[in-house]
Amino acid sequence: MKIAVLGGCGAMGGIFGSRLAAAGNDVTLVDVNPVAIASINQNGLKVEAKDGTSKTYNVRASGKPAEVGVVDVIMNFVKCYHTESAVKAALPMMGAKTAFLTLQNGWGNAAKIGMIAGDDRVMVGLTYHSGTLLAPGHVKHPGMGMTYVGEINGTISPRLKAIGEALSSAGFEVTQSKGILNEVWKKLCLNVCTLPTAALLHFFAHQLVQHEGVKAEMHALLREVVVVANAQNIAIDFEERWTAITSLLEKAIGGKASMLQDVEAKRRTEIDVINGAIVDAGKRLGIPTPHNDAMVNLIRSLEEAYLAEAKG
Repeated sequence: MKIAVLGGCGAMGGIFGSRLAAAGNDVTLVDVNPVAIASINQNGLKVEAKDGTSKTYNVRASGKPAEVGVVDVIMNFVKCYHTESAVKAALPMMGAKTAFLTLQNGWGNAAKIGMIAGDDRVMVGLTYHSGTLLAPGHVKHPGMGMTYVGEINGTISPRLKAIGEALSSAGFEVTQSKGILNEVWKKLCLNVCTLPTAALLHFFAHQLVQHEGVKAEMHALLREVVVVANAQNIAIDFEERWTAITSLLEKAIGGKASMLQDVEAKRRTEIDVINGAIVDAGKRLGIPTPHNDAMVNLIRSLEEAYLAEAKG
């Protein structure tokens, strides 16, 4: 397949793009970071495993979508607040049958893509892999897990089969889901509980389940997500999610949440499509979400402080 990866020089885009290229696909990592683009084109993309071993992949990077040409699939890994600008910039790579696959965090990215590219082009996915950008052209891949892809209407389409098979051939464990929205909300449950708490406390993933106070807060956050989801006929079971989340955290020794990485780098976070999505849905449905409200307020205040400091 001919594949463009938006945000391809970042951690997750690099992990997926490099493996897809190594599996024989025609892959271009599309990004706006000229330093990373130059490094990858000159030296390859170095991916470091959890045990410290590393492999360098030869994969093309570009900041000029028009030069990439029309592709079969555009995979989107950019931060939520860059979705609209990234999709507009990607329009030169779209042909009559080009599909988008969003593997971004949170809730609401698919709708933004659909408004620009057309709802019929959008596939949705999520992944339980984790990655950290160590330097331009150098990423760490400490966590591996299932990747889910699906059509919003629940069908297993030819294009879904094609991208699912491409990912499988690249070494990813993939499920082509007929209930992708439920899977997205299951991942959202994890992110709602863990991302802001880790970012505020500067905790690694496994530390979140070592303190009863943090566990109590995550428990309350999850309870609100489940109520909001169930009110929208999205079947999320509280006990199943709580067990899955705590089990995952116990095993994620040294894992660093993406929101914590953003805070440490003094970047904008994705709080608006994580806890913010729960707050927005609660307001729409008349469901109180005080714990998620608190996380949104605290993370936004933290952002405001360091972004203002950066401006001088």
